[in-house]
Amino acid sequence: MKAYYYDDAPGDPRLPHHSPSTPAIPPSHLSTLGLLHQHIPVPPPSTPSPPALDALATARGYQHRDTITVSPAAMGAVYTQKIAAFFAEHMHEDEEIRYILDGAGYFDVREVGDERWVRVRLEKGDLLVLPAGIYHRFTTDEGDYVCAMRLFREAPRWTPLERGVETERNAWRRGYVEGRERAVREEGWVG
Repeated sequence: MKAYYYDDAPGDPRLPHHSPSTPAIPPSHLSTLGLLHQHIPVPPPSTPSPPALDALATARGYQHRDTITVSPAAMGAVYTQKIAAFFAEHMHEDEEIRYILDGAGYFDVREVGDERWVRVRLEKGDLLVLPAGIYHRFTTDEGDYVCAMRLFREAPRWTPLERGVETERNAWRRGYVEGRERAVREEGWVG
């Protein structure tokens, strides 16, 4: 896992968009944003899931799991449409949990208090939990391939709420913003 500020340069969003002069963002700041990251080595195929993953699922009440492969080969003609939908800025009323089984991709999340994107690169073995209410987007890297386990508290669903006036008034969004502003004040982060 690597995190930094997205450079906003025009071009392919699957590229790193990392300016060499931009320092890395420490894991402690990702926590301030409400993100939880762990690296859990991926076991060989047809072996039980890692105990650390099972423990996290139990502790957070995740009852369901599925696997999604995002690639032209797996998604066929809808790949371009799906990756565009994933990259549109949105939020969810549930946590979004991804455990990368293979490949790589980027989650971009909005910084608290401004409009900058924090880019988080995830690779095989990285697990990321995004809190309900955080604005974010996702894309693969230039390899056009990621296979991820998704974990859910209830039946699997993916309901994006695009950023707008209504989402700013959403109770999950308001709760997220209030909690993060408080965390930033306590941490004293200046990016």
